Amino acid sequence: MDHHKEKAGIIYAALAYLIWGFLPIYWKLLDEVPAGEILAHRIIWSFLFMLIILVSLKKGRAFIKECLLIMQDRKKLVGILFASIFISLNWLAYIWAVNNNHVIQASLGYYINPLVSVLLGILFLKERLTRRQLLSVLLATVGVIYLTFSYGVFPWISLLLALTFGLYGLLKKTVDISAMYGLTLETMLVTPIAIIYLFRLPSNTFSETFPSMPTVLLMGAGIVTAIPLLLFASGAKRIPLALAGFLQYIAPTLMLILGVFVYDETFSQAHLISFALIWLALILYLGSVYRRPTKRRIRGRV
Repeated sequence: MDHHKEKAGIIYAALAYLIWGFLPIYWKLLDEVPAGEILAHRIIWSFLFMLIILVSLKKGRAFIKECLLIMQDRKKLVGILFASIFISLNWLAYIWAVNNNHVIQASLGYYINPLVSVLLGILFLKERLTRRQLLSVLLATVGVIYLTFSYGVFPWISLLLALTFGLYGLLKKTVDISAMYGLTLETMLVTPIAIIYLFRLPSNTFSETFPSMPTVLLMGAGIVTAIPLLLFASGAKRIPLALAGFLQYIAPTLMLILGVFVYDETFSQAHLISFALIWLALILYLGSVYRRPTKRRIRGRV
């Protein structure tokens, strides 16, 4: 792989995860706005922002052509429809978690997510686990169970975030579409629901306070959604999958730091032990990802 290409890929992917890691700060600025209303604006403005990008890059016709092809393929259409539903649920859970002082739980959810994806791969894609990967899944499960019994609270937010994003990733595998077209189509499908939801609200922050800082931030939700996703898509094409796997933990680590040191959320001994088990699980899992290609190369030379 070209060194300069890989270096650029690392920068793009790292920037994406940095933005995602600091995103709780953005949603905290809107903590007086209900999570459902923020989600509706995030969907609508993301769709409009992606349309602007497509038009500016002169890819509007290509996008329409892609949509027509997907509409002719029932399996792909159903896949992307459910993908749009799951990513919307993920966004809603994440916004609610941040604005209700559960940043640490959100962080835990994105640490668990890769291991949930492994389980979904076994259940739906008939993938097989190595011993290390099986051990990593068991350790993460023990960590979640320990937190549930020791802290006295079932980490439903963490599991909801991990499961919805894992299902979203699984469904994306069934639809061969670029990140740019994918996000545009996903937000387009749920934008009518978001508009209806806003019109049915008894009070609307956007219409009642325009122009103001909250309304500007609501409009900006589309930008902070689309930019990191496009950066990640650009970076992922240039770097090995295992390296992308390591970089993805920048985001939940930053969330954890924000939750503990900026927003003064409780980080108990139960949290520490649970996170330690999950961190160990991730080290084992990522180690297995790195080792497998090496073995293949050795076998190929023999």
